[in-house]
Amino acid sequence: MHIHTYIAIFCLLFTLAGYYSTKAMHGRFKKVWLIPLVSVPVLIVAMLLISGISYTDYIQESHWLVWMLGPATVAFAIPVYENKKIIRNHWLSITTGVVVAVIAALVSTILLSKAMHLSDLLQKSLAVRSITTPFAVVASKEIGGKPDLTAIFVVMTGIVGIVVGETMLGLFKVRSRHGKGAGLGASAHGSGTAIAYGIHSKAGTIASLIMLFSGVATVLIAPALTLVI
Repeated sequence: MHIHTYIAIFCLLFTLAGYYSTKAMHGRFKKVWLIPLVSVPVLIVAMLLISGISYTDYIQESHWLVWMLGPATVAFAIPVYENKKIIRNHWLSITTGVVVAVIAALVSTILLSKAMHLSDLLQKSLAVRSITTPFAVVASKEIGGKPDLTAIFVVMTGIVGIVVGETMLGLFKVRSRHGKGAGLGASAHGSGTAIAYGIHSKAGTIASLIMLFSGVATVLIAPALTLVI
């Protein structure tokens, strides 16, 4: 077999092994640093440095994992369908949560980017960092950002969200399961949703809905962001 075939197989197996092993360890020990989103990127970077495989080769041989973001986006329709009753009963609070989450994320990111005099490319790539990756990649393309950079910023946002999210909820004395879910889903998207499900299924359900609708709303208004970035 060609050397690139071996690299592709190795990268794929390493990524999957890293994900499932750290997921199992997190399920047992419940340590934040064992969450796959936190630990697997570190393992992959270490592997690339030790093996001498370039990031370009890694991402080219693992591109189909990125391709799976498309089906994952379509699959977001499932929780909407399964939770029709919750959406009907709490449509006002969900709508309010989405509007506040989207506005707070966009305004704070854009203002801070401009205050720090970041380049136009960085500003556009950062602007949509607060939604889950499938939506962020689409929105980033719409406003002229670099999807690869945006994906990195999304991961960093998720990591910060899961590290400080529960602490902030405790600091502000948020006791409602719906409130906890909304906060985690809005601030840490997929990672926050996973943490919310660990708190309670109701918190996880609300987190997934807030994450989903915030992503859709951001993608829809993305073209207008070009006027202010």
